[in-house]
Amino acid sequence: MLFLLMLALSFSIPSVCSNTYKVVCYHGNWAAYRSGDGKFSISNIDPYLCTHIVYAFVGLNSNFTINILDPWQGVDLAGFTNFNNLRTKNSKLKTLIAIGGWNEGSERYSAMVSSASNRKTFIQSAINFIQKYDFNGFDLDWEYPSQRGGGSADIANFVSLLREMRTEFNIYGYLLSAAVAAPASSVDTSYNVPALSTYLDFINVMTYDLHGPWDSVTGQNAPLYPASSDVTAFQKSLNVDACISGWIERGASPSKIVMGVATYGRSYTLQNSGNTNIGAPTTGGGAAGKYSGESGYLGYNEICEYVNAGWTVVWDDQQKVPYAYKGNQWIGYDNPKSIAIKVAYAKARGLGGVMVWSLETDDFNGKCGSVNPILNQIKTSFN
Repeated sequence: MLFLLMLALSFSIPSVCSNTYKVVCYHGNWAAYRSGDGKFSISNIDPYLCTHIVYAFVGLNSNFTINILDPWQGVDLAGFTNFNNLRTKNSKLKTLIAIGGWNEGSERYSAMVSSASNRKTFIQSAINFIQKYDFNGFDLDWEYPSQRGGGSADIANFVSLLREMRTEFNIYGYLLSAAVAAPASSVDTSYNVPALSTYLDFINVMTYDLHGPWDSVTGQNAPLYPASSDVTAFQKSLNVDACISGWIERGASPSKIVMGVATYGRSYTLQNSGNTNIGAPTTGGGAAGKYSGESGYLGYNEICEYVNAGWTVVWDDQQKVPYAYKGNQWIGYDNPKSIAIKVAYAKARGLGGVMVWSLETDDFNGKCGSVNPILNQIKTSFN
């Protein structure tokens, strides 16, 4: 009888663990420089809405050591310390430091991974940084191996880096993750997917920015499924479902995949304000928002204010996301309804959880209603 009880317990434990989803939330520290209600600091982070929080970003020096890009915030104002002290409120919370990002480019990272000695220098610098500031782990946001100035050898060399980091990180029990491209065309250019799945604790798939002002026609930032107007193989690849399926088909364990969701949208200026459909011709990005200040981009905290001020909202049932417009301005985005559908999708596919880019563009002041509606919807949907 005791044997049967132990056998039953041995089968029940994995099923319990498999239901422990990750909610990995990035914090873009530059939001501390925004004005008014757009200003977001570490004190605005609710440590109970995420399982992991990631401080973005540090960079890479020419000698392949960690470059603190904003020492005033990170060190002088004790940003790293305050970030990690959020664990005193929620002891289950894990903190990571992210290196890279779009602005860092690829060339220096390509050089770093190209030799064992360069990789060793980097890995030791990463460990020293984690230990000095007391993070739980490290997130690699190289955008992207073999692209943007990198070379074809990056694919194999990146695997070497991950393997060597895994060996060293295991000594200390540090977490190792990476933010990665989502569409199949980019994945095939940059990654050995089975190797990433082997060496990383989790893989943050950036399933957003699938359409934007660079397309010259309106499109959804992060459609879950394709539109009927998507007819070519490439067009059909630019949706969350196709991206996640592509990563799994290429050898990623679903439980290692953390699916990206966005607290922002991509905006456009319409060529003809009378044509507000998906695929409508545009003249460029939409007007910059009063908080984010970037053409072609609006945080959910900006979008919800526009919606409350009378923008027309349309639910795109094919792609399971909304869009909104007023005059010649158009925005494709996610709201709590679409986020709930995406979380249900992640659960149905057996994924490891969702990743949020990023904390500072949810409605963290609750100006449109409840505080942090996107993050709270994620938490509710996973419960």
